[in-house]
Amino acid sequence: MALRMKLSFACTAIIFVSIIICSGCVQTEGSEEKILHVALTTGPDTGGSLDPSISWEGWPMRRTGIYETLFSYNENMTLQPELATGYKQLNETAWKIQLRRNVSFHDGTVMDADTVIYSINRVLAPSNSRSSEYSFIKNIYKTDDYTVVLETNEPYAPTILMFTDTIMSIVSPNASDLDKEPVGTGPYMFVSFEPGSSIELVKNPAYWGEEPKIDRIIIQYSKDAAARTLLLKSGDVDLTRDILQSEYQNLEADPDIEILSRETLRTYFMYINEGKAPFDDVRVRQALNYALDRQEIVDTALEGVAGSPATGIFPDIMPWSANYKIEAYEYNPEKALELLAEAGIKPGSDGRLYYNGEPFTIEIQTYTKQAAHQPMAEVIATQFEKISIPVTIKIAETNSISADAVAGNYDLALYSWGVAPVGDPDYFVSSHFLSTGTYASNWLRYSNPQVDEWILEARAETDKEKRTELYDMIQEQVQNDAVLVCIAYKKEIDGGSPDLKGFEIYPNEYTFLTNEMELA
Repeated sequence: MALRMKLSFACTAIIFVSIIICSGCVQTEGSEEKILHVALTTGPDTGGSLDPSISWEGWPMRRTGIYETLFSYNENMTLQPELATGYKQLNETAWKIQLRRNVSFHDGTVMDADTVIYSINRVLAPSNSRSSEYSFIKNIYKTDDYTVVLETNEPYAPTILMFTDTIMSIVSPNASDLDKEPVGTGPYMFVSFEPGSSIELVKNPAYWGEEPKIDRIIIQYSKDAAARTLLLKSGDVDLTRDILQSEYQNLEADPDIEILSRETLRTYFMYINEGKAPFDDVRVRQALNYALDRQEIVDTALEGVAGSPATGIFPDIMPWSANYKIEAYEYNPEKALELLAEAGIKPGSDGRLYYNGEPFTIEIQTYTKQAAHQPMAEVIATQFEKISIPVTIKIAETNSISADAVAGNYDLALYSWGVAPVGDPDYFVSSHFLSTGTYASNWLRYSNPQVDEWILEARAETDKEKRTELYDMIQEQVQNDAVLVCIAYKKEIDGGSPDLKGFEIYPNEYTFLTNEMELA
């Protein structure tokens, strides 16, 4: 079986390399066209749709450089205007946004207030699966062709920041089919797409900013880190995300490869079904946290280079992180067993743990879109088994896991989130810890009235010092309640050709191809 798996990986890598080599054949000998070859883990995957307003498709579409938003973050997570030029808060619930002039979509349509309102209303439509995230918006209207006014239902501090979210990408209202032919304002324009395989782009010569220096980009998608790394080593791609971690040291020493690494805002954690006994007992949830050796998980599943042990939900690089004051769950298997015993989970005569007369076992569900999930789940399973908790790992598609979670048919689910893609804590906190939040109510079954009160107060508070105090208290409380099992913070490791200049890793993970990149 092991030999068969190794052969399978080798074949996958060879096939993937062949695809990229063939795709490069479009460049004729002597051509001066600058073609960038890229290997990424995944691309758009919602039925092959390229529409950024659908689910999370805005993330892979933003990476292509096709779409832009009103505001964005630079590589240092500093807020900057993009398709907007600035904003002014008119009162507690109204914001005026000035739009950039002389911007056109790839189809020639002029970007103005009408196109912005059209794009935002697509997200607000009840049929949009994520519309509830933007229920704070009461109305949006224009006062002239390049000014829009946004009204909120109540004071909401992160209002402007929410327009950095990729779902709020500004799209052409004249596009015939955004599912198949994306039309944005970005530095690169769409050419073709093969679902699950590749996407091809060309530069936008009419881009409103500095003209892109790369003429054509071919992105290939492969979940196989070994295949992507092989392509980098062979010189068949100029850039790849998430190299094979075991190759990190060798690649770093290779003069023909430049390795870039940076901490991100992605956290690996496990959901706990708190609507199911015995996980509804805080002592059991705390025990699961104490049972984990996070450093070993990082050293093994992340090869010691692609992350760091987590304390709370927000990484240290997040300005709102309270890790400096909340108490970490240190590895303490004895404490874990003590808490389990207090909760009625005790060893039987055979040494196994029993709950209500039945063997206590755990199933961990996860998916493989993030390559670290499966090896991480395997290390976690081994650590749980050290305190006599047998573990089953279920690998499934995210839709299947989501259905089980909403139905209450799961124990633990290993996920990873970019926990602050819009740079504000409310994005994750309200969805996961507010009792009416999507994940709090449908996945975690978590409700704490005091936490609810703090969240609602924090999201309306514009004084940063007061907001900080509130989010510190929220993070301390959910840590004590052991709402989630926080495991590790991701460090992105990319590899590129020394000929590639101007590439930066963005901590929010969704800005990738920019007009600042060039091939020497």
